[in-house]
Amino acid sequence: MAEHPVIGHLVWAVLFGAIFTWEGLGLLRPDDGFPTLSDATRAVMSYPVGRWALFGLWLWFGWHTFVRGWHFLLRDPS
Repeated sequence: MAEHPVIGHLVWAVLFGAIFTWEGLGLLRPDDGFPTLSDATRAVMSYPVGRWALFGLWLWFGWHTFVRGWHFLLRDPS
């Protein structure tokens, strides 16, 4: 398996940190009008097309995160 560069881990850490900061600001100041991620998700889920789009993104993300590149136990190693 190839070694992952440190910059890749740093980028992911910054992205997750930004998401948690966004959510934290939205939850700490509810009267400020700062939307949280749950507000945005609720707005998208109010339409059937949005529900299907989020479901498709969820399937795509799950496939690329957990399934792609796996070596299953029953596969012939040769």
